Amino acid sequence: MVDSNLGYSSCAMMNCCGLLTLQKEPVPLKSIEVELEVRDHVATVVSTLNYENKEDKPLEAVFVFPLPGDAAVCHFSAQIGQTQIVAEVKEKQKAREEYDDALSSGQQAFLLEESDESADIFSLSVGSLPPGESASIRLEYVIELAVQADDGLRFCLPAVLNPRYQPQGSEGAGFQVTSVPASLVPYSLSFSARVSSPRPISKLESNCSLDPLQYLNTDQTQATVKLAAGHKFDRDVELLIYYKDAHQPTAVVEAGQASAEPGSLMGDPVVMVSLYPEFPQSVMSSMASSGEFVFLLDRSGSMSNTRISSAKDTLLLLLKSLPMGCYFNIYSFGSRYEHIFSKSVEYSQKTMEEALKKVEEMEADLGGTEILEPLKHIYSQPCIQNQPRQVTHTHTHTHTHTHTHTHTHTHTHTHTHTHTHTEVI
Repeated sequence: MVDSNLGYSSCAMMNCCGLLTLQKEPVPLKSIEVELEVRDHVATVVSTLNYENKEDKPLEAVFVFPLPGDAAVCHFSAQIGQTQIVAEVKEKQKAREEYDDALSSGQQAFLLEESDESADIFSLSVGSLPPGESASIRLEYVIELAVQADDGLRFCLPAVLNPRYQPQGSEGAGFQVTSVPASLVPYSLSFSARVSSPRPISKLESNCSLDPLQYLNTDQTQATVKLAAGHKFDRDVELLIYYKDAHQPTAVVEAGQASAEPGSLMGDPVVMVSLYPEFPQSVMSSMASSGEFVFLLDRSGSMSNTRISSAKDTLLLLLKSLPMGCYFNIYSFGSRYEHIFSKSVEYSQKTMEEALKKVEEMEADLGGTEILEPLKHIYSQPCIQNQPRQVTHTHTHTHTHTHTHTHTHTHTHTHTHTHTHTEVI
């Protein structure tokens, strides 16, 4: 999600929020129900949105909403009257053809798509909504919670529930809403959270009023909380979760699905291990004035247009902010990879200017998104004594995600490094 606060007019909100007809008229939203389940560092978010067609004619409607860039949708369903539809994943063009065929034959149809303009925006075509009929849309996704400086885990439910709405066919990026007039929020919100962890839960905090925290066991490793009655949902709902012994490693085991084939991905049990190390202050101080900084710039076709420009601007800013005397290098990748220097060089006015010039010439012209090979090359380089290695790369979707993380973790015993994701949207 974008972290900036961008304002907008009441008129824009009235015309662009919620479920929209193809004529950009809003379909009234009646209520929102959100259930949050947090297991250690990972959250499952279940949102149910209830709409009603108050017109005297059928409406073909579109709902456009964003998700956090690293969220994974795991369930979508919609119900109109007694008819329930559960989504299936299909090839994009085939799904579009089946949706159009269903509409042409007078059948109810729903289509959930990832936006071509931004990978974290999904658009939902809910087909024809009969007069006076209600529609209930249920979306479920999972996301890793961000760790804050005070060791808390932060979850944010945006105002107007995923507020970056855009009419179908509109251009331009969306925006994050952090506060909206209460008079423009005529619907109700129900929000509850259930938290569980191998370690005790010390407290939950929010910028909104909460009912008292209720522990579900004597070990205080499970707890539940709800928004206090009367919440108007005129601001983001932020929830901060604090665990005791936050830096202790933990593991959560999930059993496989009984109905899945034995030996399959869904049939086997899985283990999630959480490692949140605490670095001594002396180490953190030394990293502020020294280090080896290796940057990876995605130059695949998916970074075309404004994405590559944004990534280059970020990289140029980072280059100009490095401490004198550190070491650095820049890799760019697509179907193949390139590096500016054969190995990391000492940061000076001369090497900085050389790197800046080459970065400015880079374009999104390297084909696919293959990050594994440049990572292999980086980790094959010997570490520089007393210069902790930090790897920074643009955050995009790759087809080698599992292999990339496997290769990264095999080198954790020989490299001191952190991974900073610069998200380009």
